[in-house]
Amino acid sequence: MQLTSPESLIFWTTIIFIVFFFLLAKFAWKPILGAVKSREESINNALASAEAARREMQNLTADNERILQEARMERDALLKEAREMKDKMIADSKHEAQLQGERMIEQAKAAIESEKNAAMAELKAQVSSLSLDIAEKLLKEELSNKEAQTKLVERMLGDVKLN
Repeated sequence: MQLTSPESLIFWTTIIFIVFFFLLAKFAWKPILGAVKSREESINNALASAEAARREMQNLTADNERILQEARMERDALLKEAREMKDKMIADSKHEAQLQGERMIEQAKAAIESEKNAAMAELKAQVSSLSLDIAEKLLKEELSNKEAQTKLVERMLGDVKLN
């Protein structure tokens, strides 16, 4: 058998292939399979982590939505409470203003009545003073004459008898 003939090339190629296959199986096959296996595991772990992250993101989104809804409800409640407080304060202020207005009107009426009574008393005092002055002047005039005095006394006596 000649080394360069086609049959011998097939023979030597087969032997080299078998030796190479056994060497690969003995030394390289386990590390290659281990690397492929670890790569497969890392890809599976990455996929599991991505799925877990996706679920966590969904949970966070749901939590955020729930928190946002609660915040909206709380905001609405606070706004409603603020509106109610505003309405109550306005109503209280109106009521207080009305009460103060009524008090001021009553005080004004009392002051007017007091001033009216004072004016009436002063007017009565002036009228009585003027009446006394007029009566005094008339009496002086009438009593200055003896004959007029006698007539006045008779007239007064006549008035007393009629009553």
